Amino acid sequence: MRDITAKSVKLNRDLDKMLEQALERDLLVRIGWGKQGDEKPKNGEIGVITHLPENSRVLLLGDLGECAGAMNDGGTFTLQGGCSSMLGAFQKSGRITIEKDAGDRVGHRMTGGEIIVQGSVGNETAAEMKGGFVIVRGHAGLATGAAMSGGTVVVLGNTGNDPGRGMVGGRVIISGSCPPPGEGATMRSIESSEVEELAEHLEPLGLYIDSDALVIVPSEDGPPQAELPEVSITEGFEGITLVPSARDRLPAHSQVDTSSPIHPAGQEENAVIIPLPWIIQSESMTGIDGSYTTNQPGLVTSKPRLNDLMLITEENLLDAAGIIQNCSGIVLDLTEMPAINDAEIEALLVSLYSRMNDDSLVFLKDSISRVDHLFRLVVDLDLDGALVDVASPGGSRAAAALPRIGLVAQAMNLPKQGRRILLQLNEAPSAEDLLIAVGAGCSAIIAPPPNDDVETALTWIDGTLRGWMLELGINSLSELTRRNLRALDHDTAAISGLRLIGYDRPLPMWLRN
Repeated sequence: MRDITAKSVKLNRDLDKMLEQALERDLLVRIGWGKQGDEKPKNGEIGVITHLPENSRVLLLGDLGECAGAMNDGGTFTLQGGCSSMLGAFQKSGRITIEKDAGDRVGHRMTGGEIIVQGSVGNETAAEMKGGFVIVRGHAGLATGAAMSGGTVVVLGNTGNDPGRGMVGGRVIISGSCPPPGEGATMRSIESSEVEELAEHLEPLGLYIDSDALVIVPSEDGPPQAELPEVSITEGFEGITLVPSARDRLPAHSQVDTSSPIHPAGQEENAVIIPLPWIIQSESMTGIDGSYTTNQPGLVTSKPRLNDLMLITEENLLDAAGIIQNCSGIVLDLTEMPAINDAEIEALLVSLYSRMNDDSLVFLKDSISRVDHLFRLVVDLDLDGALVDVASPGGSRAAAALPRIGLVAQAMNLPKQGRRILLQLNEAPSAEDLLIAVGAGCSAIIAPPPNDDVETALTWIDGTLRGWMLELGINSLSELTRRNLRALDHDTAAISGLRLIGYDRPLPMWLRN
């Protein structure tokens, strides 16, 4: 863990403890001053002062990094300093005041509350904003209010090019110099009623809006909204089979181990044991009876159990901090998040990990088409592993994903670093699918159950899995390798690089042991 990451985690954990007492006694939490009032400003912490609860009050001295005050849920946060990008991102309610400058995308995707920046801001202020108020006393960079759908942005200084680009709702009010609006936006003069309305927000701050200010709103003839392509899996592992590797089949009474332990990277302890290499994707696993279902981990979006992983998307990002304390780990889904840079991804992870145990697992999820970037992030951010979604725009074949995952994983040395790879399919797997994924170097498959009877599905998988292991001559899943995989036809062999059934040599695109 990097020093700045460790400092950030500690700050969030200390703050959570202080907030419990402060809320009970209606006190302001002061951070950045010693007991004698001496200044001890914070410097560069990322993903901190996030998920503030309603009625909480925090005053901090120093300069912060990415995602300061993000996911605010009704608190009041004042920063006597400046910060980097994504200030107050995803804010639901509350108030944030920054006394110096802020970076790019202030108030990104916020839905309510108020953000006040006494200095200037970077590019794309209030990008994709859905509601609330952003007030900038200084200047703003490029594309202020880009793609916003609601809320109000007030810039008392100048703004850069393309304000309001792609906006479909809301308004951007600029009191200083303003270039022509971006595509999809139009400009008009401010109305007297708007001046009076804004005075309620500005006068308590000692500010006012000029009567000659300009207002940018959506134009009626803007371009249509982009329709993202549908992602899908056109074919699973039907073209791959399993074969023994010069081993005798095991006697029927042999003991076989179907479990797949997942350790935190670099540790030999605190493993999450997956009895069968299938993590069930569901909204929640609570309330489902049965011994198999109780022990089998799930990938859930709400009500996680102790052995579950929780999938973090934009939809549950705000509430996640309050419900992830006791689960086994989290998976941050980049396919369900806005486009953010590596530093901002790390800041979001820090804000979440701060609310978890030190041995909790942290995974990133992205599609097979971005597996290179996904694995690089896992290494650079020192995470426990990656979840690769086999589905891709226009459709994909699961067999074609295996060599790409294997090549990138080997190039970045993921297996030797103890970082795990999970594979996501869109349909319930067969026992053969699970063995193929494990043989290709993945720890488990993430997939939904076939129906509501999860216990029956797991019972059938367990029996079939054991039968295959006896036939393959292996006592443990760790003995399974690519040597046990064969392509059933030339087409599958070509896209997967596996040996064609009946041939001794692999095709050149597959890895060699």
